[in-house]
Amino acid sequence: MTAYAIAHLRRAPVHAEVLTYLERIDATLAQFAGRFLVHGGTIDVLEGDWPGDVIVIEFPDLQRARSWYQSSDYQEIKPLRTRHLTGEVILVDGVEPGHDSSQVAATIRRATNR
Repeated sequence: MTAYAIAHLRRAPVHAEVLTYLERIDATLAQFAGRFLVHGGTIDVLEGDWPGDVIVIEFPDLQRARSWYQSSDYQEIKPLRTRHLTGEVILVDGVEPGHDSSQVAATIRRATNR
């Protein structure tokens, strides 16, 4: 099942180390078949506050997403980002083709008798 690495990073002044991180991250993704789907870009906030940028990287599965994040190549460049940008980073499974939210509701209703 497709999986995603998602980051919500707060904006900060541009730093040379962050630029180096950006120059090197693509090479860390290749062996894990990762690719950027969202990398910054315009954000149209419809509800709540969203101070920062969104990054979404797609992987074929959660294991490859974890392996990328834990790889020595990525761990080597990660401090170039974390020293200068704060935020959250998560790994999450996608949904299967044909996903039906009403089935999720039915499962919850059965489990909670609602």
